[in-house]
Parts: sequence; structure tokens; C-alpha cells
Amino acid sequence: MNQIVWIARHANRIDFVNPEWFLTAERRYDPPLSEDGMVQAQQLANRLKGENITHIFVSPFLRTVQTAIAVAEVLDLPIKLETGLSEWLNPVWMTEEPQRLSTLVLAELFPRIDTSYTPRIAVNYPETHEQMLRRSGQTARDLTTEFSPANILLVGHGASVLGATIGLVGEIARTQVKASLCSLVKVVRQEPEWLLELKGDTSHLAQVEEVIRLN
Repeated sequence: MNQIVWIARHANRIDFVNPEWFLTAERRYDPPLSEDGMVQAQQLANRLKGENITHIFVSPFLRTVQTAIAVAEVLDLPIKLETGLSEWLNPVWMTEEPQRLSTLVLAELFPRIDTSYTPRIAVNYPETHEQMLRRSGQTARDLTTEFSPANILLVGHGASVLGATIGLVGEIARTQVKASLCSLVKVVRQEPEWLLELKGDTSHLAQVEEVIRLN
């Protein structure tokens, strides 16, 4: 039986719109979505209506959770926090381990979070680019196997979207996937292989970023 995996990057973030936010933020490596990012997340949600998605897995950073929640509300689904989809914990980007809201606090803010779910893959700061690609790729393989043949949605970051796609379709994704903000990758299992059908689609968005930023 065919299985479809959708892989989405989070929508626009507040520090991309207002870089000064970073200077006074309590959790400076965990920005929320910007106002236009919330609009993008809703456009993503509308795009995914009718795609028979039954599970949503999301990086536990606030911007990815907010993006996934918009989709979950439209699809009437819970979301599962999966650390294996986390941002690349790059010490050049982050001078210290990023502080995030705890699962319990996030669940208070967003009741659709499934607190019974246990993340399948851990992440440790700092990590190299190849370590990030391996763990996000392993996450995608583990989740698609465990929840097969269900259609699933993974919500991550520019780097982990690429890593998850490479984990399924192989190195071809490294040069073909363009993970801009709130873009969509679509991968279809047709035994014995995975086929890459969408490589970072943004046709559902009213506004698309001109320069792709990874984090």
C-alpha cells in the first residue's frame, strides 16, 4: 500500500521580521511566528485539507509547534512533539544550548499536544551538519515504518526538512529540495522505494521569501 509523507518547514518567525527581538528575548533561540507567519501557517493548513493525514509530528520549538497547531486545528488532529525533527543545534548559530518551553507548558498553551507521546530520537547540543542530517533522517525512517501505512505530516526546520527527506529518498534530495519558509515536501512510498513528488512547494502561499534562510 502507498504511504504519503508530507514534510513542512515552519512559517516566518518574529526575529526574521524584527531582528531586535533577539536582543531582549528570554528564549532567544526559540522565537514564535511573526504575524505574517501565522497567516502562512493557516495557508499551509488549508493546503493540507483533504490529504488524509492521520498523524502530525513536530519539532518542539515554538515556531514549529505554532505552525503545526494551525494545521491540526483544520484537520482536527493531535500533534506529537518529536525532538528528532529539531532545529540543527549549530554552535555557530547558537552560542549555548537553546532554551525551549517544556512539553507541559506547551501543552497548557496548545491542548492538541499529545503528552502521552514519547519522542523516538534524541538530540544533543552541539551537533555537526552531518549529525543533524543523520538524526532527522533516522527520525523520518522510524516514524514512517512505525506508523505505516498512515499518511503523516512532519513539521521541522530548513535543515531538518532536508535531513528527513534525505533519510527517505536518499542523496538526490540534497540538491533538489528547497526548504523555504512554510514550504511543502511530498514523498510517496511505492514499494520498494520512495518517490520525491514535491521538492519545497510554496504554491499555497500568498507571499514567498526571496532568499532562503536555513534556521
